[in-house]
Amino acid sequence: MLKISDLTYSVEGRTLVEHATVTIPTGHKVGLVGRNGCGKTTLFKIIRGEMVLDTGRVDIPRGWKIGGVSQEVPGNEVSLIDTVLRADTEREALMAEAETATDPERIAEIQTRLADIDAWSAEARAATILKGLGFTHEEQQMPCSAFSGGWRMRVALAAVLFSEPDLLLLDEPTNYLDLEGALWLEAYLVKYPHTVLIVSHDRELLNRSVGGILHLEEKGLTYYTGTYDMFAKQRAANRAVQAAAAKKQDAQRAHLQAFVDRFKAKASKAKQAQSRVKALEKMETIRAPEDAARTVFTFPEPEELSPPIIATEGAAVGYGETIILRDLNLRIDQDDRIALLGRNGEGKSTLSKMLSGRLEVAKGKMVTSNKLRIGFFAQHQVDELRVEETPLEHLLRERPQEGQAKLRARLAGFGLGADQAETEVGRLSGGQKARLSLLLATLPAPHLLILDEPTNHLDIESREALVEALTAYSGAVVLVSHDMHLLSMVADRLWLVKDGKVNPYEEDLQAYRKLLLTPEKREEKDKPKPAKPAKPSRDALQAMRSDVRKNEERYNKINDMRDKLATKLADPALYEDGKAGELETWNKKYAEVMDGLARAEALWMSSLEKLEMAENS
Repeated sequence: MLKISDLTYSVEGRTLVEHATVTIPTGHKVGLVGRNGCGKTTLFKIIRGEMVLDTGRVDIPRGWKIGGVSQEVPGNEVSLIDTVLRADTEREALMAEAETATDPERIAEIQTRLADIDAWSAEARAATILKGLGFTHEEQQMPCSAFSGGWRMRVALAAVLFSEPDLLLLDEPTNYLDLEGALWLEAYLVKYPHTVLIVSHDRELLNRSVGGILHLEEKGLTYYTGTYDMFAKQRAANRAVQAAAAKKQDAQRAHLQAFVDRFKAKASKAKQAQSRVKALEKMETIRAPEDAARTVFTFPEPEELSPPIIATEGAAVGYGETIILRDLNLRIDQDDRIALLGRNGEGKSTLSKMLSGRLEVAKGKMVTSNKLRIGFFAQHQVDELRVEETPLEHLLRERPQEGQAKLRARLAGFGLGADQAETEVGRLSGGQKARLSLLLATLPAPHLLILDEPTNHLDIESREALVEALTAYSGAVVLVSHDMHLLSMVADRLWLVKDGKVNPYEEDLQAYRKLLLTPEKREEKDKPKPAKPAKPSRDALQAMRSDVRKNEERYNKINDMRDKLATKLADPALYEDGKAGELETWNKKYAEVMDGLARAEALWMSSLEKLEMAENS
């Protein structure tokens, strides 16, 4: 297990964690959450032994291998598949030694060990991981130098997943993944055989892939068993109890003080007054939880335009003579909330650029409202901010006629207070830079706001604030994101970008999620269809329906058991001194139930798919 004891650490004189103690059981998948800048990434460095502690220690089982995504992304001429294979250094060394070894005993030892670590299936496993992260078979044979930084980060992620460290540390891994890659990672982490600690602000991932939440707040670490939604409910309940206790104590303190003030001068009551003074002195103050400044985004409101604000007729767009999208007959009104779906490389960014006027229509026509203003946000714009300038200087360059007071108010409306307004962009956090880029994109009060992965680097509170702002916004929104929670809360129309065309997607996001997680169905569509099989008999269909019901009931029973165990593990009494053995037993049971739940869900989905195929045959 990973054990943190009495941990205190400071950065540049600021204490981030103070006297924190927590234990993460072996094999658990845990989400590390907290507001931007609270010290989550620094905690990873401490666990890796890269920082000197003020007090305390971090204990990791001897022999454990710790792995995380390297910041030095490969950019050499080695192929993607070989880069991933080389991440398993033991296999690499044994394979090299096997080529030169001559001693029969050593040869036998090498072959036995290669069999133990399943070395001969390594290439297939590496290829599966790369495919899940978006690389085709042809791309896997290409050198790393042929890919951009974001794609190389995927290679680095594939490498660490393939090496299967005993403790896997992942810091915002979905920031450089598309929706398909993020969903694949969710499913992969559920089955990962070792301990995982992941920093993420993706609610869907934290609800589907982890069984515990480690919360870094107010210089303390608190471990909660369960998903993110369970953590949020339990934390809210704890805060309510703490606030009620503080209020009750304040009333008691006021009552005691009133007695002292009234009778301290009377000889007959002097002893009673003195005893109450001592009671006040001994009373340990219960502090009501402090509410952090609420995260907000304040979008300026555009005037209303006559619909449609954009319409295309037989339009085509691409780069040079290469057409990426064709036959586009689209319409956008000012009250639309549109999510663009589609695999990476199908043309979502191309469509966004065409709608924003960054790419000219090659054929057909696109008509826009005369007064139409468009705001465009993409991740690369965050990286293009002037690092030597402050946020205030960025706004002064865009709006030199506005006074500084008004510009500071605009910055405050995006959560950039007085200190951040005067701080060089190069010293801001990723979330603060993203806020500044969003402010710049919305500065002209656009009628259409195009957002390409807007939640990267934003914490959960900021993502919720963005949802609220987009819901209240009176302009149209076109959204590309791997954040399923954001898409589900904001979008009311879905467009699927596929095979060079853009069409409405009539089903919901859960259906699209299921489609992405069953790639074999996509591949089947491109193959010649075999002769239609005979429709199953009525009895066979009845047996399949019975199987679905049984699997669903099994899943619900195990899920109920999971909830009961989570409630048990949330009991503070279980964490008292002397109950370590009991706690370990309950944690082991919880891990077993989570494993059983994953298998039960897989059986249920499999039986449901068989029934659907049979009914549609």
